Amino acid sequence: MDGVASASSTYRPRRPEQGALHQLVRDHFETFRAQAAHLRDGQGLPRFVEQEFRDFLTCGCLAAGFARFRCPDCRFDRLVPFSCKGRGFCPSCGGRRMTDRAAHLVDHVFPDVPIRQWVLTLPPRLRYLLAWDHTLCRAVVAVYLRAVLGWLRRQAGRRGVRDGRGGAVAVVQRFGAALNLNVHIHALVLDGVFAPDGRGGVSFRVHERHDDEVGPLLVTIQRRIEALVRRRGVADGGDGFDAPDRWAEDAPTLAGLAAASVSGVAALGARAGAPVRRWGDTIDVPDPQPIVRWHARQQGFDLHAGIVVPAGRRDRLERLCRYALRPPVGQDRLQLMPDGTAVLELRRRWTDGTTHLVFDPVELLERLAALTPRPRINLILYHGVLAPRAAWRRAVVPSREGAQGRQGCATCAGGTDGTPPPRVPNRTWADLMQRSFGFDVLACPRCAGRLKLVALIQDGAVIQRILRHLGLPDVVPEMQPSRAPPLPFDPFDDRVSGDDD
Repeated sequence: MDGVASASSTYRPRRPEQGALHQLVRDHFETFRAQAAHLRDGQGLPRFVEQEFRDFLTCGCLAAGFARFRCPDCRFDRLVPFSCKGRGFCPSCGGRRMTDRAAHLVDHVFPDVPIRQWVLTLPPRLRYLLAWDHTLCRAVVAVYLRAVLGWLRRQAGRRGVRDGRGGAVAVVQRFGAALNLNVHIHALVLDGVFAPDGRGGVSFRVHERHDDEVGPLLVTIQRRIEALVRRRGVADGGDGFDAPDRWAEDAPTLAGLAAASVSGVAALGARAGAPVRRWGDTIDVPDPQPIVRWHARQQGFDLHAGIVVPAGRRDRLERLCRYALRPPVGQDRLQLMPDGTAVLELRRRWTDGTTHLVFDPVELLERLAALTPRPRINLILYHGVLAPRAAWRRAVVPSREGAQGRQGCATCAGGTDGTPPPRVPNRTWADLMQRSFGFDVLACPRCAGRLKLVALIQDGAVIQRILRHLGLPDVVPEMQPSRAPPLPFDPFDDRVSGDDD
């Protein structure tokens, strides 16, 4: 990120229509939609889910509109297609959002202090409920972070630190490695507390790492979360999905897809009720898995806090932020097989030897539908001294002036009046490409001049005239018609393993 950008001749516009995910959505979405309409009471998919899939086909497609950049010196042109701005599964838009938000957190939110990642995994029943009920999800996040920040405050109090206050940024992730619906919480927590320094300001006191036993803390978190859901009257205390809930009432079809995704089975087609198929070398795994430091399990709850980034390592902190903010799937990990199935390569080999997962097309699309969040909900939440209206926020977060010119500056803005800092404008496409890949897309490959934005082309007639002149496709890809139901699933097919977690 700190190196000199290379020439933009290394930049190649993406061709999403050639990717496996684009082909799956284009060829099988209508089939999936028709099958999903019969899952519960015939209501079908919610409108926002259908729109997510339809918009995805236009992402990166020049025929749907583009920005035109031109070099004023040599008249070189570059066309940059618009994105769909999807929040569900689009790898490109998810990658852009990941890079933008990670850069914002590093430059304008986190002070230059140690940051520890706390990951809370929830039982299946809670994953299902929190995926739709965002009010309950925010309440669970608040209970979780109050327990963690309170634990850090008590640890500091034992060393004589008074009025210590911590801070955290929580990222609600909705997916697991198998593209299953797995709502869990990544919390990036200041590894210590801020406290008055006796001179009218505040200073940071690093958490002493002698006590890494988080088992009692997990017991506290579990007890408080269970008390919360009992007060809300939304859970029956079991792992079933038959109790009344807001999801089943508001979107019954999506609720059925979500319940199957949480359970790790298919909901539609000939494989309905069957677990995901696996590729890899099966090995014997001792059960239960050993617990390492900063890790605890308790009745379906799992708390892990073994990753910490020291102060001054802003590059590592940005990588950690990107990990927490990453999209569900990358184009490079998904491929289509000759028999029409989709194979997903896992980021890491599972403990039982699994390296790849095999999905029928409709099976994969139903998982992507369950991962799509409702519109207008915030999946990044700020707590403690990093909250927008926290009294000490301006005293601890990096100032905009200090962040300019060098990444991760620890200069702090003065004042404790509780006013949030000025809003930082969104980064441009060129800035994000520079930050992610280290090359300058606005450098002209012919004369090393600077490309400038000259127009945003959105009129259909103009788009077709330009693309036809350049010999480029001028039609937005269309969904293929629904297909007949597949052949019955053969449980004796030994090409892949059907074992589940």
